[in-house]
Amino acid sequence: MIAIVQLLIKYALFEPFGVAITLNGFGFSLLVIATLCLAAGGNIINDIYDKETDAINKPDKVIVGKTVSEKTAYNLFIAFNVIGVGVGFYLSHLVGRSGFFVLFVGISGLLYLYASYFKQLILVGNLLVSILVALSIIIVGLFELLPAITPENQATQVTFFKILWDYALFAFIINLLREMVKDIEDIDGDHKAGMNTLPIALGRERAKKIVFALSFVPIATTVYYVVTYLFKQQLVVGYFLLFIIAPLIYVSIKIFTAETKKDYHAISNVLKLVMLFGMLSLLLYKFILIN
Repeated sequence: MIAIVQLLIKYALFEPFGVAITLNGFGFSLLVIATLCLAAGGNIINDIYDKETDAINKPDKVIVGKTVSEKTAYNLFIAFNVIGVGVGFYLSHLVGRSGFFVLFVGISGLLYLYASYFKQLILVGNLLVSILVALSIIIVGLFELLPAITPENQATQVTFFKILWDYALFAFIINLLREMVKDIEDIDGDHKAGMNTLPIALGRERAKKIVFALSFVPIATTVYYVVTYLFKQQLVVGYFLLFIIAPLIYVSIKIFTAETKKDYHAISNVLKLVMLFGMLSLLLYKFILIN
């Protein structure tokens, strides 16, 4: 999904409107590769630290210690991070912004800290991983738009960066909601592992009420966005109603009635689809911006 959204930003949002961009096809491929390598490394280290909880929460999906040895997993973690940070170093110098290299080092370090420490703290891990998901969108603007800004195109560059910011905010909200749902789903394994997630600290029912209340935030923000910016384009409004707003309303209802682990897993999957359809809406901007 990270690769899809980054490709859509460049080829469905920037290039069709002739926005001033910095990276050619090769440079952009490096940006995607660096982001994916860091994300892969983050997933691997998370699986390593989650062996105990995954054995309880999802025994059929345990990889580390079964399909792949822990030593091999650590080697893969190191390899993906070295590639991601190394490519990020090259890319930062390529666009003339050597300071951007710190982003890749920071992302790598934060993903390790998330898996090893922050994930165990109430809401801290949820917020951190959601910020990193949003950053995978913002980073495209940092490398493509920022180095290409001139006094003449500044207004246009800022407009398109604001669009990225809106999508990053959407990704942050949906991912945060999904992380909190997953915490309720995984409460048994997390409790045995000594973690302090929201449902462990407050209880499953109180956590459910909080998540239910928060589920109205993406509905409200998406409706506001559609009414404010998209109401003239019927096709676009229909897309948002059918593929984003309606599933989000379903999620709210489902959270309110959820009782079992299976219910929360279904909610998590719907939120993942909402995230995907939200990113695919970038394909509609040729209708939005023309009008």
